[in-house]
Parts: sequence; structure tokens; C-alpha cells
Amino acid sequence: MVNKIKTLHDILIVGIGITPVGEHWEKSIRELALDAITAARSDAAGLKPQALFVANMLAPYLSGQTQLAALLADFAGLRGIEAVALEAAGASGGIALRQAYLALASGLVDTALIVGVEKVTDHASAELEAALATASDADHEAIHGTTSTAQAALLMRRYLYEHNAPADALAYFSINAHANAATNPNAMYRRAIRIEDYTHAPMVSEPVNLFDTAPLADGAAALILARDDRLPETLPHPRVRIAASAAASTTVALHDRTDPLKLSSAAESARLTMQQAGLTHDDIDLFELHDQYSVYAALSLEAAGFAKRGQGWRLALDGAISRDGRIPICTFGGSKARGDTGGATGVYQLAEATLQLQGRAGENQIANAKIALVQCLGGAGATASTHILELVDGS
Repeated sequence: MVNKIKTLHDILIVGIGITPVGEHWEKSIRELALDAITAARSDAAGLKPQALFVANMLAPYLSGQTQLAALLADFAGLRGIEAVALEAAGASGGIALRQAYLALASGLVDTALIVGVEKVTDHASAELEAALATASDADHEAIHGTTSTAQAALLMRRYLYEHNAPADALAYFSINAHANAATNPNAMYRRAIRIEDYTHAPMVSEPVNLFDTAPLADGAAALILARDDRLPETLPHPRVRIAASAAASTTVALHDRTDPLKLSSAAESARLTMQQAGLTHDDIDLFELHDQYSVYAALSLEAAGFAKRGQGWRLALDGAISRDGRIPICTFGGSKARGDTGGATGVYQLAEATLQLQGRAGENQIANAKIALVQCLGGAGATASTHILELVDGS
């Protein structure tokens, strides 16, 4: 049975706002969010949302702030609207869009604002590591000092061993990400790298080296959603609809999984979206996947069905993931080079995919992009949210 939502009207992304990713010492979390919200509302011809969905992972730990959604609604001049914050670690952005989509599909909400925001660089590394560890199993992983990098190292070591892959098998995910970020004005690291840079990079948690992991940074991105019967008379950009939406979960702890190298939540949510939209893999023009660590890029390509088990790394080696390849990924640099914005990651991905479909990606443009697959993961893949975006014919 296909988990398809029946709605009489298309649900469209009609405005986006993106702030540069980096170390924003001069801005508070509310000020970062306001920058993205203001840009998105301007992009949507001033459309006022009826509800606000906030994606954030770390504000309670690093900013001492709960009630973040109400705070941002007030600060953005939207006092009184429905406002709620969603947390699913790195999948928070996708889950926020999922909930907004369901609200609009129900007919109870006509317009919605999604904002993903993360503010991390004001804190010492020990505080940050402790906050990030909350995405793992507190009783069985975090309590023993297991970090997200250590989890990625365990997965990467197993991946290279089980599939008899060379030590630099995942290098071209990083090389691709940095090549794309070089022309992204909002990216944190705008410099291309070579294979020699990767192979000589210092180890972070063997075999994960410096170029296998994404830098955590501050950032905010926003989207305006509307049903097609509630749009302004004129919109400045082509219409992009949400063709499919799904989410799935699996165990938080890696040791509870029968197969740690299978991202079952990613596979299930991708399967559901493809069925909902009635599409095949050949229909997908680009894939914005979760690349907090390079091993997750390989595992995500396999989970989504673009590569057989253990063969995801070969897509990177063969150039299939480049902007002119068979399945372009991380077209603006991904978390690896754009910067990892925690709970805001999914909103950045969705905004960047929208730019691609609208033909507004500048030097990062994928030729003739009509359909995008967007997926973000929480923790080590405990949560996955997947969406398919599609350019509306004639827009």
C-alpha cells in the first residue's frame, strides 16, 4: 500500500531564504533566523504565513532556549500565529517540511513558513560534543563517550572492509562537494581540493579524516509553502511543487541494527516517495543527500537505490555524482563544504533543490533540472525524511 496523501491542490514552495553558513559571532539565533525569514517572505512576494514550523536541534543546550518557535514568530513580526519547533537531530529540517506539508494537505492551513536555524560557534568544543551526543542513544552510546564521529568511523571501517574498498574509496565525495561549494556564495569552504589533499589529510577518528567530516557551523534557511489556490496573483519565480513526502525511523543505537551498513529508514522513506510520485530512478535529475560524513553519502546512494550494496563509492569515483553526471549530489557543496548546520540542514537542502528547479542556481546549475530528490538523516540514520520536488509544467 502506498502512503499517498490525497489533496485537491498542489502544495508549492513559493519563497526561499538562505543565509551564508559560517561563524556568525555577531548574531544571535533569533537574528540569524530573521535574516532567512525576511529573505523568504520577500522571495514569496510578501506572502504572510498562517503557521510557523521551526527546525532546530541544539538551541536548548547551546542557546538555553526552548519555546524557539514562539520566540521567532514574535521576533519576525508574526505574533499570534501557530508556531511549533521540530527536533529530529540532523533530519529536523526535513521533518519540519513534512509537518508543514501535512498541515497544508489537510486543508486546515493555507500558507506556512519553515525555518531551520542552528547557532553553535559560540561554544567550546567539549560543550558542543556533549550537545551533539544527544542524537545518539543516551543510555547505551553517549554514556560511554561515543561521538557522532566515532559512529561514522565504525561504519566507514566496516564499509571499507566488507566491500574490499581502497582506503581512499570515499575521497571523491569530498572532492565533489568542495568543487560545488567553490561557486556557492553561501558556502563556508569555497575552495576545491584534489585527491592529494584528501590522502594527506590528518585523521580525526581513524579511518575518518578531516575531509570525511563536515564542519559544524551557524546558519539559517527558510521556505514559504502555499496551496496553489492561495497564491498571490503574480509570483516572481517558476513554481515548484512537493510531489511526494515521507519519513521513517529505525533504531537510534547502531548495535541494535541487524545490518549497520543498511540505512533502513533512508531506504523506506525513499521508496515511499518514489511510489507516491510514480517515478523511477531515471526520472531524478539531482539528489541532495545527507553527507555529514562521507560514508553516509555512499550509504544513502545505496539506500535510495541508485547503487547496489557496497557500490555507492564507485558512483563518486566514476564521476556520476558530479554536476554533469548521471545523478548529481550535493550540488551546492552539501554539509561537507557548504557547512553542517545541524537541524537546519534539511531546509538548506530543500532551498538549494528549489533553486536548481527554478533555474536560479547560477554557476551551480544542473542543466534541465525538473525533478529533485531531497533526503536528510537524524543521528546515524535513526530518522530519515525524504521529499521529491518537481517543477510545475508551464511555470
